[in-house]
Amino acid sequence: MTRAPANLMAVRSLLLEHLNVDKNTVRDADLEPAEVGIVGDPAHRGGYHCGSDRVVTNDYSVVESPRDRAGLTLDAAALDVGQFRVTVRGQAHDLRSFSTWCVGQCAANAADTRDIREIIYSPDGRVVRRWDRLGKRSSGDNSHLWHTHFSFFRDAIKAGRDQRSLFRRYLTAIGLLEGPDMTQEEHNWLATIHKNLTVLDGRNPIGQIYTRMSVGEDQTGIKPPNYPTLKTVTAQLAALQAALTALAGRDFTDESAIVQGVLAGLTPEKIAEAIPPELAEQVAEELARRLAA
Repeated sequence: MTRAPANLMAVRSLLLEHLNVDKNTVRDADLEPAEVGIVGDPAHRGGYHCGSDRVVTNDYSVVESPRDRAGLTLDAAALDVGQFRVTVRGQAHDLRSFSTWCVGQCAANAADTRDIREIIYSPDGRVVRRWDRLGKRSSGDNSHLWHTHFSFFRDAIKAGRDQRSLFRRYLTAIGLLEGPDMTQEEHNWLATIHKNLTVLDGRNPIGQIYTRMSVGEDQTGIKPPNYPTLKTVTAQLAALQAALTALAGRDFTDESAIVQGVLAGLTPEKIAEAIPPELAEQVAEELARRLAA
């Protein structure tokens, strides 16, 4: 018997929690429980609302993707969302804007949309459109003028992957939830980083590289190569900085040596030519005085 999987029930609960504002009264503006469906009615045959006991021969929800063929179980793999209207901070949001936002996220290949096969929806209540990740289908019947259909790849449903992230992001974007919310992929990245940072003492390959580079130690018992480490390079840089500071305070200019070096390469004629006329007489007198002495 086709059943509603836990991960899609979790999506259903999330939407009803925030979009069914008055839970004690049936209102047109609210998303009511009867408007969020997963399993098709007893007469429903074929498609993502059906599990393995209700699919038909060459059912598109099975044969068009290896992900669906591999994931076929008794679980349904679809979610229908009915009409609602909610106003947050003066901005109105409804099924049409919700559907368009979700399609935009899928078209952008956001990480938390990659288990969604298709969305059948209406952006304006007049025409029905279909976004299909596989690019195989583009139409839908007129019932999608007043409800939006999400199909999920069956292998994702079979694996029990949490599908709430996209819908949490929507609720956050319109202001019904406090954000930001991380995707499951981002949670996994953070967990990996945290795990590796806690063992930088050499208990895993990343930690071993760190200790070898930073202090020249190896916790695996293997003697590391004799190469500069961050510790030794830091000490060398400190010594170099001290030496440069000391040199910066010294005057390396020896004017006398420079003049002697220049004159040594000149003939008396060249020296005489280089003396300005106004100084020539003074130089001659000074030379005569020195020779007389």
